[in-house]
Amino acid sequence: MSEPFRRLGLTAAPLALALATTAPARAQEPILLDPIILSGGFSPVSAAAYGRAATVLTAEEMQQRGVASVQDALRGLPGVSVSSTGASSTAVRIRGGESRHTLILIDGVNAGAGDQPYPLGGLDLADVERIEVLRGPQSVYYGSDAATGVVNIITRKAERSGGYARAEVGHGGALAFGHAVVTDRWRLQADLGYRDDNGYDHSVAGNGDKDGIRRATLGFSGEWTASEDLRLGFSSRHSEERYWYDATNPAPTSAEDYLEDASHWADRDERINLLWGEWSTLDGRLTHRLSWQDTVNEITTHDDNPSESKLRRRAWKYRATYGLDGAAASADQTLALSLERITDRTSGEADRRWDTDAVALEYRGAYANGLDVQFGVRHDDNSRFQSKTTWNAGVSWRVEGTPWRLHASAGTGLSNPQYYQIIGGFGSIGNPDLKPEESRSVDLGVEYTLPDGRGTLDLTWFRERLEDEIEWSGVAFPDGTNYRNQSGTSRREGIEVAYRHDITDSLTIGAAYTYLDATDPDGSVEVRRPRHELALNASLQTFGGRGWIAADLRHVRDLADTQFWGTYETTNLPDFTTVNLAASYELTDSARLTGRVTNLFDKAYSETWGYAAPGRAAWVGVETRW
Repeated sequence: MSEPFRRLGLTAAPLALALATTAPARAQEPILLDPIILSGGFSPVSAAAYGRAATVLTAEEMQQRGVASVQDALRGLPGVSVSSTGASSTAVRIRGGESRHTLILIDGVNAGAGDQPYPLGGLDLADVERIEVLRGPQSVYYGSDAATGVVNIITRKAERSGGYARAEVGHGGALAFGHAVVTDRWRLQADLGYRDDNGYDHSVAGNGDKDGIRRATLGFSGEWTASEDLRLGFSSRHSEERYWYDATNPAPTSAEDYLEDASHWADRDERINLLWGEWSTLDGRLTHRLSWQDTVNEITTHDDNPSESKLRRRAWKYRATYGLDGAAASADQTLALSLERITDRTSGEADRRWDTDAVALEYRGAYANGLDVQFGVRHDDNSRFQSKTTWNAGVSWRVEGTPWRLHASAGTGLSNPQYYQIIGGFGSIGNPDLKPEESRSVDLGVEYTLPDGRGTLDLTWFRERLEDEIEWSGVAFPDGTNYRNQSGTSRREGIEVAYRHDITDSLTIGAAYTYLDATDPDGSVEVRRPRHELALNASLQTFGGRGWIAADLRHVRDLADTQFWGTYETTNLPDFTTVNLAASYELTDSARLTGRVTNLFDKAYSETWGYAAPGRAAWVGVETRW
């Protein structure tokens, strides 16, 4: 199947779009889509008024596609590249940035701790309501961890009393349970999830054992409307995970002998706690929000060099929003002030504590001519690195009387060096003289709404520049370290296409395509970022309206990676195409049967050098709600 796609190349995405948009017109009532609210600033904003590039995945969409994990949901999205080194660690890169430039949030709280990016691995979708992916620098709102983009995972918030239970078996098993009690004044909710993925052989040679993940998550959340002007809330999420992994051959000669079977495993303990309060004053003209956030990640490895590490981030955040022309919640123009105090701590091979004080301002305006603007500026004062100022601007213009919307954004981002890059560890020598990486970005896009509001086609061009990019080499640099800031500018440029069309009331098709040109200052290609990535999907409501059948196709081409032997040469991995299927059927008004198959044709492929991706796997499940 991959050979036809190799010949089609870049023509595949435009061809799919052309076929869909030329489908015969049908005499049906217009579809009115509810506005989707993004967490793209200091207050929510409608997707139709958001100037920066973003994608929102709803729980319904992910259920129809049959995806069960966050990393699988992100694969194939515009501007996003996902690569895994086994089941336990997945890197998410946005617009050609490094994985450390992408911030992973859970309910707006940094899922990573200390100064480390979140090691996306076994994160389940059991209690996820939607996922928001914001592309481009977001440092104004989220600090140094969001240099190229943000993935915000938002868990469900029950609107009525009731709950759900689901179970799934096949290539492993999963259980999930949730219940909420909701009144006019308060909500109290609990969610429990457990998954054992049964693992798979990570070795390219296919002669190893299975390594996988076993993870359990317990979450509590609630909120209380104390008065007309005061709301209080909390959330607490605790996950315990065990994952298994192979050893690496210190002297490999090919990808086939890079991994070696070993009885290695690690335990990961994650805790995310949030307390918040919102207070409205001046008849709603001025609103205040104060929150306390605490994220802890503890990792204990059991291998030839066992280790323990604890990473913690605590943050106090205050935000005031003032409505310039009315109540802040409904004003056309708002001004927001944010103050933050963040403490990062890391213990393990060495103990480190870094403090950050930040202040930010944001203006947002919606004008009668369909123009929406957003501008923000932030200043970070870090105890370890020099002070930095970042900014961001976005504009959206709905051209009156036409199906067109123009959007554009520009801004800067910041990424501070991580502790292991400074002090070393895991066999590498750190560099205490590393400087923060600084990015700047611009994008221009146009969105077309299909007749009768039955879908959209969005095309975005982007250009990113990164100064002082930190690189690692297995061969020490002249100063004796394995890390250094590259001199010159790293360049990333590309095109993102997103398409969705409700062909009929029962049939929906979609497509996403990303072209990326990402190079180091010396012109060499950046690794683990495919130049071309195409995703096609279709979902059909069937069984008399009681069920769905969905199919996903993903094609990746021109994906380079580093060979971890010899001179560490960069090489292209083989192109690949995968197909997933999913189906569901409503047994009753409150019970649903599900089934899914991933990698339907059992395609052998790799997203990273030396690591095989999972082969074909299947599951069946049942869910009930009350």
